[in-house]
Amino acid sequence: MNAITRLLLTALLLCAPLAQAADAYVLKFATLAPQGSTWMKAFDAWGKELATKSQGRLTLKLYPGGVSGDEPDMLRKIRFGQLQGAALSGHGIGEIYAPARILEAPFLFRDQAEIDAVRAAIQPAIDEGFRKNQFELVAWMEVGNIHFFSAKPLANLEELNRRRIWQWQGDRFVGAFFDANGWSPVSLPITEVYTALSTGLLDTVVATPLASIALQWSGKTPYMSSVPMATGIGAVLVSNKFYASLPADLQTLLKTSGAVLSKRLIADTRRDDQKALAVLAKSTQPMQGWQKADLSELATMSRKTVDTLEAKHYLSAELNRQVDAALASRRGGKN
Repeated sequence: MNAITRLLLTALLLCAPLAQAADAYVLKFATLAPQGSTWMKAFDAWGKELATKSQGRLTLKLYPGGVSGDEPDMLRKIRFGQLQGAALSGHGIGEIYAPARILEAPFLFRDQAEIDAVRAAIQPAIDEGFRKNQFELVAWMEVGNIHFFSAKPLANLEELNRRRIWQWQGDRFVGAFFDANGWSPVSLPITEVYTALSTGLLDTVVATPLASIALQWSGKTPYMSSVPMATGIGAVLVSNKFYASLPADLQTLLKTSGAVLSKRLIADTRRDDQKALAVLAKSTQPMQGWQKADLSELATMSRKTVDTLEAKHYLSAELNRQVDAALASRRGGKN
Protein backbone atom coordinates (compact mmCIF):
# COMPACT_ATOMS: atom_id res chain seq x y z
CA MET A 1 0.00 0.00 0.00
CA ASN A 2 1.59 3.27 -1.05
CA ALA A 3 1.62 6.49 0.96
CA ILE A 4 -1.17 8.14 -1.04
CA THR A 5 -3.49 5.16 -0.55
CA ARG A 6 -2.80 5.14 3.19
CA LEU A 7 -3.59 8.85 3.42
CA LEU A 8 -6.88 8.38 1.57
CA LEU A 9 -7.93 5.51 3.82
CA THR A 10 -7.02 7.52 6.93
CA ALA A 11 -9.08 10.47 5.70
CA LEU A 12 -12.05 8.24 5.00
CA LEU A 13 -11.87 6.68 8.46
CA LEU A 14 -11.67 10.10 10.11
CA CYS A 15 -14.63 11.45 8.12
CA ALA A 16 -16.89 8.44 8.69
CA PRO A 17 -17.90 9.36 12.28
CA LEU A 18 -18.56 12.92 11.16
CA ALA A 19 -20.82 11.72 8.36
CA GLN A 20 -22.71 9.47 10.75
CA ALA A 21 -23.10 12.28 13.28
CA ALA A 22 -24.41 14.64 10.60
CA ASP A 23 -26.98 12.04 9.61
CA ALA A 24 -28.43 11.75 13.13
CA TYR A 25 -31.51 13.78 14.09
CA VAL A 26 -32.90 14.35 17.59
CA LEU A 27 -36.53 15.39 17.95
CA LYS A 28 -36.78 17.25 21.26
CA PHE A 29 -40.44 16.83 22.14
CA ALA A 30 -42.46 18.32 25.01
CA THR A 31 -45.82 17.45 26.52
CA LEU A 32 -47.89 18.22 29.61
CA ALA A 33 -48.68 14.51 29.91
CA PRO A 34 -47.29 13.13 33.19
CA GLN A 35 -44.84 10.23 33.21
CA GLY A 36 -46.74 6.94 33.37
CA SER A 37 -49.91 8.38 31.81
CA THR A 38 -51.74 6.87 28.83
CA TRP A 39 -50.23 9.44 26.50
CA MET A 40 -46.66 9.02 27.74
CA LYS A 41 -46.81 5.26 27.28
CA ALA A 42 -47.75 5.84 23.64
CA PHE A 43 -44.99 8.46 23.16
CA ASP A 44 -42.38 6.19 24.75
CA ALA A 45 -43.34 3.37 22.37
CA TRP A 46 -43.28 5.78 19.42
CA GLY A 47 -39.77 6.94 20.35
CA LYS A 48 -38.52 3.36 20.42
CA GLU A 49 -40.13 2.70 17.04
CA LEU A 50 -38.47 5.75 15.47
CA ALA A 51 -35.05 4.79 16.83
CA THR A 52 -35.37 1.15 15.75
CA LYS A 53 -36.74 1.72 12.25
CA SER A 54 -34.28 4.54 11.53
CA GLN A 55 -31.34 2.51 12.93
CA GLY A 56 -30.68 5.32 15.38
CA ARG A 57 -30.76 8.12 12.83
CA LEU A 58 -33.97 9.63 14.28
CA THR A 59 -34.42 9.64 18.05
CA LEU A 60 -37.01 11.20 20.33
CA LYS A 61 -35.99 13.09 23.48
CA LEU A 62 -39.08 13.51 25.65
CA TYR A 63 -39.81 16.32 28.09
CA PRO A 64 -43.00 15.21 29.92
CA GLY A 65 -45.08 16.59 32.76
CA GLY A 66 -44.79 20.25 31.85
CA VAL A 67 -41.03 20.47 32.54
CA SER A 68 -40.81 22.68 29.45
CA GLY A 69 -43.58 24.91 30.78
CA ASP A 70 -47.17 25.44 29.72
CA GLU A 71 -48.18 24.96 26.07
CA PRO A 72 -47.50 28.60 25.09
CA ASP A 73 -44.02 28.16 26.60
CA MET A 74 -43.48 25.04 24.50
CA LEU A 75 -44.46 26.91 21.34
CA ARG A 76 -42.03 29.73 22.10
CA LYS A 77 -39.24 27.20 22.62
CA ILE A 78 -40.07 25.52 19.31
CA ARG A 79 -39.92 28.86 17.51
CA PHE A 80 -36.53 29.59 19.12
CA GLY A 81 -35.25 26.12 18.16
CA GLN A 82 -34.94 24.82 21.74
CA LEU A 83 -37.59 22.20 20.98
CA GLN A 84 -38.64 20.69 17.68
CA GLY A 85 -42.09 19.35 18.52
CA ALA A 86 -44.84 18.96 21.09
CA ALA A 87 -48.07 17.20 21.90
CA LEU A 88 -50.63 19.97 22.33
CA SER A 89 -54.22 20.18 23.49
CA GLY A 90 -56.81 22.52 22.02
CA HIS A 91 -55.28 25.53 23.75
CA GLY A 92 -51.92 25.06 22.06
CA ILE A 93 -53.58 24.18 18.76
CA GLY A 94 -55.47 27.47 18.96
CA GLU A 95 -52.16 29.33 19.06
CA ILE A 96 -51.19 27.76 15.71
CA TYR A 97 -54.37 27.07 13.73
CA ALA A 98 -57.39 28.22 15.72
CA PRO A 99 -60.09 27.11 13.19
CA ALA A 100 -59.39 23.45 14.10
CA ARG A 101 -61.01 24.14 17.47
CA ILE A 102 -64.46 23.98 15.92
CA LEU A 103 -64.12 20.27 16.76
CA GLU A 104 -64.26 21.27 20.45
CA ALA A 105 -67.44 23.33 20.16
CA PRO A 106 -69.68 22.42 23.13
CA PHE A 107 -72.61 20.10 22.44
CA LEU A 108 -71.79 19.83 18.72
CA PHE A 109 -71.47 16.03 18.44
CA ARG A 110 -73.75 13.26 19.64
CA ASP A 111 -71.22 10.42 19.66
CA GLN A 112 -67.70 9.37 18.76
CA ALA A 113 -68.76 8.14 15.32
CA GLU A 114 -69.81 11.68 14.42
CA ILE A 115 -66.51 13.06 15.69
CA ASP A 116 -64.53 10.58 13.58
CA ALA A 117 -66.56 11.19 10.43
CA VAL A 118 -66.39 14.98 10.61
CA ARG A 119 -62.71 15.07 11.47
CA ALA A 120 -61.91 12.78 8.54
CA ALA A 121 -63.84 15.09 6.22
CA ILE A 122 -61.90 18.21 7.26
CA GLN A 123 -58.51 16.58 7.94
CA PRO A 124 -56.91 17.87 4.70
CA ALA A 125 -57.88 21.44 5.63
CA ILE A 126 -56.47 20.99 9.14
CA ASP A 127 -53.20 19.57 7.77
CA GLU A 128 -52.84 22.52 5.41
CA GLY A 129 -53.75 24.99 8.16
CA PHE A 130 -50.90 23.76 10.35
CA ARG A 131 -48.50 23.69 7.41
CA LYS A 132 -49.23 27.31 6.51
CA ASN A 133 -48.41 28.23 10.10
CA GLN A 134 -45.00 26.55 10.11
CA PHE A 135 -45.94 23.20 11.62
CA GLU A 136 -46.32 19.67 10.31
CA LEU A 137 -49.09 17.53 11.78
CA VAL A 138 -47.68 14.11 12.64
CA ALA A 139 -50.59 12.62 14.60
CA TRP A 140 -54.06 13.65 15.69
CA MET A 141 -55.17 12.79 19.20
CA GLU A 142 -57.85 13.45 21.79
CA VAL A 143 -57.61 14.28 25.47
CA GLY A 144 -61.06 12.89 26.29
CA ASN A 145 -64.57 14.10 27.09
CA ILE A 146 -64.63 17.41 28.95
CA HIS A 147 -66.62 17.62 32.19
CA PHE A 148 -67.04 20.18 34.94
CA PHE A 149 -65.39 19.26 38.26
CA SER A 150 -66.04 21.22 41.43
CA ALA A 151 -65.22 21.43 45.12
CA LYS A 152 -68.89 22.28 45.75
CA PRO A 153 -72.25 20.79 44.77
CA LEU A 154 -74.29 22.58 42.11
CA ALA A 155 -78.04 23.04 42.50
CA ASN A 156 -78.48 24.78 39.12
CA LEU A 157 -76.42 26.31 36.34
CA GLU A 158 -77.08 29.83 37.60
CA GLU A 159 -74.74 29.05 40.50
CA LEU A 160 -71.86 28.91 38.03
CA ASN A 161 -72.12 32.70 37.77
CA ARG A 162 -70.68 32.86 41.30
CA ARG A 163 -68.06 30.14 40.93
CA ARG A 164 -64.31 30.59 40.59
CA ILE A 165 -63.97 28.60 37.36
CA TRP A 166 -60.57 27.95 35.85
CA GLN A 167 -59.90 29.26 32.36
CA TRP A 168 -56.62 28.31 30.75
CA GLN A 169 -54.64 31.54 30.53
CA GLY A 170 -54.90 33.02 27.05
CA ASP A 171 -57.55 30.55 25.83
CA ARG A 172 -59.85 32.77 23.78
CA PHE A 173 -61.99 29.84 22.61
CA VAL A 174 -63.13 28.63 26.04
CA GLY A 175 -63.22 32.22 27.28
CA ALA A 176 -65.80 33.10 24.63
CA PHE A 177 -68.12 30.28 25.75
CA PHE A 178 -67.73 31.26 29.40
CA ASP A 179 -68.54 34.88 28.56
CA ALA A 180 -71.64 33.84 26.61
CA ASN A 181 -72.94 32.06 29.72
CA GLY A 182 -72.14 34.96 32.03
CA TRP A 183 -69.42 33.09 33.93
CA SER A 184 -66.44 35.00 35.31
CA PRO A 185 -63.44 32.65 35.16
CA VAL A 186 -60.06 32.83 36.87
CA SER A 187 -57.33 32.79 34.23
CA LEU A 188 -54.28 30.69 35.13
CA PRO A 189 -51.63 28.52 33.44
CA ILE A 190 -52.44 24.82 33.72
CA THR A 191 -49.31 24.32 35.82
CA GLU A 192 -50.86 26.44 38.62
CA VAL A 193 -54.29 24.79 38.79
CA TYR A 194 -53.53 22.19 41.47
CA THR A 195 -52.17 24.83 43.84
CA ALA A 196 -55.12 27.12 43.09
CA LEU A 197 -57.57 24.33 43.95
CA SER A 198 -55.65 23.64 47.16
CA THR A 199 -55.78 27.28 48.27
CA GLY A 200 -59.36 27.97 47.18
CA LEU A 201 -58.41 30.42 44.45
CA LEU A 202 -60.33 28.01 42.19
CA ASP A 203 -63.34 25.89 43.12
CA THR A 204 -64.35 24.63 39.66
CA VAL A 205 -62.43 23.32 36.63
CA VAL A 206 -63.19 21.86 33.22
CA ALA A 207 -61.19 18.73 32.46
CA THR A 208 -61.40 15.18 31.19
CA PRO A 209 -61.74 12.32 33.69
CA LEU A 210 -58.35 10.97 32.62
CA ALA A 211 -56.61 14.34 32.97
CA SER A 212 -58.36 15.05 36.27
CA ILE A 213 -56.81 11.92 37.75
CA ALA A 214 -53.43 12.25 36.03
CA LEU A 215 -53.02 15.87 37.20
CA GLN A 216 -54.35 15.02 40.70
CA TRP A 217 -57.19 17.55 40.48
CA SER A 218 -59.81 14.91 41.27
CA GLY A 219 -58.75 14.82 44.92
CA LYS A 220 -59.79 18.47 45.23
CA THR A 221 -63.04 18.24 43.24
CA PRO A 222 -65.53 15.69 44.64
CA TYR A 223 -68.36 16.80 42.33
CA MET A 224 -68.50 16.11 38.59
CA SER A 225 -70.98 16.87 35.80
CA SER A 226 -72.58 13.73 34.42
CA VAL A 227 -72.91 15.23 30.94
CA PRO A 228 -69.72 16.00 28.96
CA MET A 229 -69.77 19.34 27.15
CA ALA A 230 -67.29 18.47 24.39
CA THR A 231 -64.39 16.23 23.41
CA GLY A 232 -60.95 17.77 23.83
CA ILE A 233 -58.70 17.69 20.79
CA GLY A 234 -54.95 17.28 20.59
CA ALA A 235 -52.16 17.12 18.05
CA VAL A 236 -48.60 15.87 17.76
CA LEU A 237 -46.73 18.53 15.81
CA VAL A 238 -43.18 19.24 14.67
CA SER A 239 -41.81 22.48 13.30
CA ASN A 240 -41.67 22.80 9.53
CA LYS A 241 -38.00 23.69 9.86
CA PHE A 242 -37.18 20.41 11.59
CA TYR A 243 -39.37 18.38 9.25
CA ALA A 244 -37.79 19.96 6.16
CA SER A 245 -34.29 19.17 7.52
CA LEU A 246 -35.00 15.43 7.53
CA PRO A 247 -34.05 13.21 4.59
CA ALA A 248 -37.03 11.94 2.60
CA ASP A 249 -36.95 8.48 4.18
CA LEU A 250 -37.08 9.91 7.71
CA GLN A 251 -39.92 12.25 6.74
CA THR A 252 -41.81 9.21 5.53
CA LEU A 253 -41.02 7.30 8.73
CA LEU A 254 -42.21 10.21 10.87
CA LYS A 255 -45.53 10.45 9.01
CA THR A 256 -46.24 6.72 8.70
CA SER A 257 -45.40 6.05 12.34
CA GLY A 258 -47.46 9.13 13.23
CA ALA A 259 -50.53 7.67 11.54
CA VAL A 260 -50.22 4.53 13.68
CA LEU A 261 -49.56 6.66 16.76
CA SER A 262 -52.74 8.66 16.06
CA LYS A 263 -54.90 5.54 16.03
CA ARG A 264 -53.32 4.29 19.23
CA LEU A 265 -53.65 7.63 21.03
CA ILE A 266 -57.33 8.01 20.17
CA ALA A 267 -58.21 4.40 20.99
CA ASP A 268 -56.21 4.36 24.25
CA THR A 269 -57.54 7.72 25.39
CA ARG A 270 -61.16 6.74 24.79
CA ARG A 271 -60.70 3.42 26.57
CA ASP A 272 -58.83 4.86 29.54
CA ASP A 273 -61.17 7.85 29.83
CA GLN A 274 -64.02 5.38 30.39
CA LYS A 275 -61.93 3.57 32.99
CA ALA A 276 -61.25 6.92 34.67
CA LEU A 277 -64.98 7.63 34.75
CA ALA A 278 -65.53 4.34 36.56
CA VAL A 279 -62.83 5.25 39.10
CA LEU A 280 -64.29 8.71 39.64
CA ALA A 281 -67.78 7.28 40.10
CA LYS A 282 -66.52 5.86 43.41
CA SER A 283 -65.14 9.16 44.69
CA THR A 284 -67.35 11.87 43.18
CA GLN A 285 -70.98 12.88 43.29
CA PRO A 286 -72.95 14.26 40.35
CA MET A 287 -73.41 18.01 39.98
CA GLN A 288 -77.20 18.01 40.05
CA GLY A 289 -77.46 21.33 38.25
CA TRP A 290 -76.13 19.78 35.05
CA GLN A 291 -78.75 17.04 35.13
CA LYS A 292 -81.44 19.74 35.00
CA ALA A 293 -79.82 21.66 32.14
CA ASP A 294 -81.58 22.16 28.81
CA LEU A 295 -78.94 20.77 26.46
CA SER A 296 -80.69 22.06 23.33
CA GLU A 297 -80.59 25.58 24.76
CA LEU A 298 -76.90 25.20 25.59
CA ALA A 299 -76.22 23.90 22.07
CA THR A 300 -77.98 26.94 20.59
CA MET A 301 -75.89 29.28 22.73
CA SER A 302 -72.78 27.40 21.67
CA ARG A 303 -73.69 27.95 18.02
CA LYS A 304 -74.09 31.68 18.60
CA THR A 305 -70.67 31.77 20.21
CA VAL A 306 -69.19 29.98 17.20
CA ASP A 307 -70.72 32.68 14.97
CA THR A 308 -69.16 35.36 17.18
CA LEU A 309 -65.74 33.72 16.92
CA GLU A 310 -66.15 33.53 13.15
CA ALA A 311 -66.84 37.26 13.04
CA LYS A 312 -63.65 37.85 15.03
CA HIS A 313 -61.74 35.60 12.58
CA TYR A 314 -60.69 33.20 15.32
CA LEU A 315 -62.74 30.44 13.68
CA SER A 316 -63.18 29.97 9.95
CA ALA A 317 -66.64 30.30 8.40
CA GLU A 318 -65.51 28.15 5.47
CA LEU A 319 -64.22 25.33 7.67
CA ASN A 320 -67.29 25.52 9.90
CA ARG A 321 -69.56 25.08 6.87
CA GLN A 322 -67.54 21.98 5.95
CA VAL A 323 -68.16 20.67 9.47
CA ASP A 324 -71.89 21.39 9.19
CA ALA A 325 -72.06 19.63 5.82
CA ALA A 326 -70.15 16.57 7.06
CA LEU A 327 -72.32 16.38 10.15
CA ALA A 328 -75.52 16.64 8.11
CA SER A 329 -74.25 13.94 5.77
CA ARG A 330 -73.41 11.66 8.69
CA ARG A 331 -76.83 12.13 10.23
CA GLY A 332 -78.54 11.67 6.91
CA GLY A 333 -81.07 14.37 7.64
CA LYS A 334 -82.27 12.57 10.77
CA ASN A 335 -82.69 14.36 14.08
